[in-house]
Amino acid sequence: MRIATARHGDRIVFGPIDDHGIRDVSAVVADQNALMALVRTSDGRAQVAGMAAAASSHPLDEVVLLPPVPSPRRIMCVGTNYADHVAESDRTQEAPPFPVIFTRFASSLVGAGEHLERPSASTSYDYEGELAIVIGAVTRNVSRDDAMGAIAGYSCFMDGTLRDYQRHTSQFIPGKNFERSGAFGPWVVTADEIDDPHALELTTRVNGEVMQHASTSQLIHDIARIIEYCSIFTTLEPGDVIATGTPGGVGYAKNPPVWLVPGSQVVVDISGVGVLSNLVAEE
Repeated sequence: MRIATARHGDRIVFGPIDDHGIRDVSAVVADQNALMALVRTSDGRAQVAGMAAAASSHPLDEVVLLPPVPSPRRIMCVGTNYADHVAESDRTQEAPPFPVIFTRFASSLVGAGEHLERPSASTSYDYEGELAIVIGAVTRNVSRDDAMGAIAGYSCFMDGTLRDYQRHTSQFIPGKNFERSGAFGPWVVTADEIDDPHALELTTRVNGEVMQHASTSQLIHDIARIIEYCSIFTTLEPGDVIATGTPGGVGYAKNPPVWLVPGSQVVVDISGVGVLSNLVAEE
């Protein structure tokens, strides 16, 4: 099952995607966070399918896709979580013993097809393609063995970064949170659709050229470890998003550096999950 959120005229609609478009279940489900709790289980997915069958449908070419979970309570990202990205990093040269966690704000993200914005404050605008997980259960102090059961689904994530602002201090947050600098979508694929989330191919393209290509099997801290670790310091809730890290090939590490500029197209393509494509505009 694929779950999306979109703008249709002056309304926000959300629900499963089928051959007819997006089925709007907003009249019977409180919000997208609640929907993520439902689709985590087989019984919940059956319930959602029944709702969708009776819901209105909106063709995808008549809507504007938004981040599939537009108002998560938490958006957390994992830094330096692929060995080749550690090797190209100018901040560390060894794999971190614990997941490196920083946060993004919902206002920093756009949906598939929406314009990213390069801010007027910087031209050092970099791309990072990532696999995102979306939580579907209230989760605290979960064991590694049970952690995967908390997942509602998976999505594509573009962790757009203003490198100069990221490097102002040891804290990543300023460089990761410029308005509309990152992207999330085009939908959430429910966890039952992905046989092995550690066997997915992730490719990032800029203007059609492959910049990053890796398997999620190369994650230093795997998905269960990330959830286990995050659940120690905060209670994860349905709709929370965790971006699992980017592989090597980011723009600042290339010679010469490759920055996103107005007119650039950046695409994050993850096998079995989807294709997230965005154009860059000036702020």
